Amino acid sequence: MLLSMTGYGDAHLHAEGVSVSVEVRSVNNRYFKLAVRGNELFSGLESQIEGVTRKFINRGTITINLRIKQDVTADKYRIDTAVLESYMQQIRQLGEKVGLSETPHIDSVLQLPGVVQENTDTDDEQFNAWPVIEKTLKAALEKFDTMRRAEGENTTKDLRENLATIASHLETIEAKSPLVVDGYRDRMTERVNKVLEEFDVTVDPATLLREVAIFTDRVNISEEIVRLKSHLGQFEKFLTQEESAGRKLDFLTQEIFRETNTIGSKANDAEIARGVVEMKTAIEKIREQIQNIE
Repeated sequence: MLLSMTGYGDAHLHAEGVSVSVEVRSVNNRYFKLAVRGNELFSGLESQIEGVTRKFINRGTITINLRIKQDVTADKYRIDTAVLESYMQQIRQLGEKVGLSETPHIDSVLQLPGVVQENTDTDDEQFNAWPVIEKTLKAALEKFDTMRRAEGENTTKDLRENLATIASHLETIEAKSPLVVDGYRDRMTERVNKVLEEFDVTVDPATLLREVAIFTDRVNISEEIVRLKSHLGQFEKFLTQEESAGRKLDFLTQEIFRETNTIGSKANDAEIARGVVEMKTAIEKIREQIQNIE
């Protein structure tokens, strides 16, 4: 089964006083590259997030957007009375200095920096929130996985269509290959006979046979055809195996192109050349699809 490297998944969960939202996005990359964006308060969880992500994704550029909001409790904030009294005293002193008798409103003083303190312990909050974060992250990754499996199935269908195109033209080339030698032998015989009649000379039949044999060896593409058939069969096996085989398919596609290119170079025939062009077109389409397979 093929897995696309492009995908998206999200999940939201509120439990144990924590609201967590996770978005997972990925695009193709030869290697595993992870970027986690979210609250700096929870930046210490990146290694744990990467550990969970690697169980679902082997390679690609992955971006995880993490939003965490903790419920407000009675002991979450406290008023620093020393700071509050200091502000009040400074305001009264300033009022007396400039001739203002109004008493400062406490609600406006509470807005000043340092009056209201947030009781936070980063390590404890990360430790307490991690089970909820992990559960939400796994849910987002499972949705992400479902999406890229569906994309992988579409890619597999497209790859098989292109493989069928290559196999069809290869079959035509294999049938045409022996006729290339026969045609060359007939053309050479015709030309030699014409020369013999024109200049009244003789040619040793063994010499003629040797020339045909040399040409036959030069245009022989039977080995390339056998190897190409083997590569196509192996490609199909990679499509059906349990583990996604993007790297193997990438390598195999290079080998398929190399054999096809050799056939085009050796075969001295216009019909075979046209078939090779169609095969190369299909191979290029396969190459594009393989770049997005994990």
